[in-house]
Amino acid sequence: MLVFPLINDTSRKIIHVDMDAFFASIEERDNPDLVGKPVVIARNPLESGGRGVVSTANYIARKYGIHSAMSAKEAYELCPQAVFVSGNYEHYREISKQMHEIFHRYTDEVEGMALDEAYLDVTINKIGATSAIKIAKMIQHDIFTELHLTSSAGVSYNKFLAKIASDFEKPRGLTLISPDEAFTFLADFPIEKFHGVGAKTAEKLEKLGIKTGKDVQNYSPQILADKLGQFGWELYLKANGIHMAPVKPNRIRKSVGKEKTYGKLLYLEADVKAEVEKLSQKVSDILTKNKMKGSIIVIKIRYADFTTVTKRLSLDEKVADFLTIDGHAQNLLADYLQEDKGIRLLGVTVTGL
Repeated sequence: MLVFPLINDTSRKIIHVDMDAFFASIEERDNPDLVGKPVVIARNPLESGGRGVVSTANYIARKYGIHSAMSAKEAYELCPQAVFVSGNYEHYREISKQMHEIFHRYTDEVEGMALDEAYLDVTINKIGATSAIKIAKMIQHDIFTELHLTSSAGVSYNKFLAKIASDFEKPRGLTLISPDEAFTFLADFPIEKFHGVGAKTAEKLEKLGIKTGKDVQNYSPQILADKLGQFGWELYLKANGIHMAPVKPNRIRKSVGKEKTYGKLLYLEADVKAEVEKLSQKVSDILTKNKMKGSIIVIKIRYADFTTVTKRLSLDEKVADFLTIDGHAQNLLADYLQEDKGIRLLGVTVTGL
């Protein structure tokens, strides 16, 4: 593998805005009685028979070890005094839209990543400001005074560093990683905190003697690429402060999917098939409305013990009609459905759009 001189574009001004415990903060804002209490966005396990998954938790609850994707039952065991709120996701989406309206006052180069976070390219902006820090402060001020919520922001010359920076000092944080500071900053950064490095990858890297950004900086990029493929080369670039991906305001939709979590576990095959049929219909409706078609059908099954099966089928042609999507989804379901195991979540997705 040939290694060319590393070229880095440090001219851009990128902000990553990340709301602080977004869902929980909205609930506290709307219900002042929750302020000062550990708040968990999940169904109360005492009322749901122990079922349910944590969407997020406020910072008080996090001190007890509660985090997103944890079962509500485990969250309750960690903090029995926590206040469990089922959540109002339509309301959260509306607040997210208001948040984006604030972003667009400063730039139209906005790439939303989730309801609670977005990248902004303010290299050229609507207020003619030369300081990205100034714009980040103004955005945080607008969010606080208008939405009565707090946010954290990271500022740097690329998306990777901006996202790391926004997470560096939460809540209400504002962190700048300048081109002069990036290499040293990343050298001290734990490898497991590099975005994109999951638990399994971190384990592989540790076996290679890689625990920090400095270890990556000093490693042979050829060997990293041999060991980890394209990801190894990308990790080497990131550890050296290089990430050229632009902010994409008009992100191309890569998939259309619908999934549902069931408060009461599904056991009967007829019930499971009926739910897959409903999900297939919803996916087909979205595809048809947006004049899109896809060539890959994906089905997702999560069982009572949280084990998850995801299976896909590639087709020779692109489809959008309900009968085709449901037919293939049902066939995938029949091949991988395990009897006598309650199902807590089902999902149907069409990708390869």
